[in-house]
Amino acid sequence: MADIESATAQKLLKAFMQFRKTGWHEKKIAGYNPSEFKVLATIQQGANEKDSGMKVSEISQLLHVTPPTVTQIINTLEKDGLVERTIDPEDRRAVNIKLSPAGMVVTANARKRFTETFLGLIDYLGKKKVNSWLNYYLKFKIISIKKVVKRGEVEQS
Repeated sequence: MADIESATAQKLLKAFMQFRKTGWHEKKIAGYNPSEFKVLATIQQGANEKDSGMKVSEISQLLHVTPPTVTQIINTLEKDGLVERTIDPEDRRAVNIKLSPAGMVVTANARKRFTETFLGLIDYLGKKKVNSWLNYYLKFKIISIKKVVKRGEVEQS
């Protein structure tokens, strides 16, 4: 097994710490934070599958977050005029969430900027390097999951 004090281990540790510090996961996309963008994109995708909008519970399940988290984000998006709440005609107790016309424009623009950023990264690095990095990332993730399972930290569902 490699030594944690080795130059390679230290470089890897430093790289992981610097990667986290870049804040790439906190950057705004077309003016909206990643959580807001994910909710907008999820609603947009759900709207493509059905016309009536989506329930908070459906959004929270797709994003693997709690309904109160989604509700908080939707409240902000609603104040910004990006989503609308409507009563479900089939179940008057339920509320459907859908993108407003402004929300459709913002989501399309944000999705375009997000896509351009990632495609630009692939163009800059090259497909071969990106695929190589992805292979190593997936191996690292599998190792991490195996260690979590071994320690018994996996939720039972």
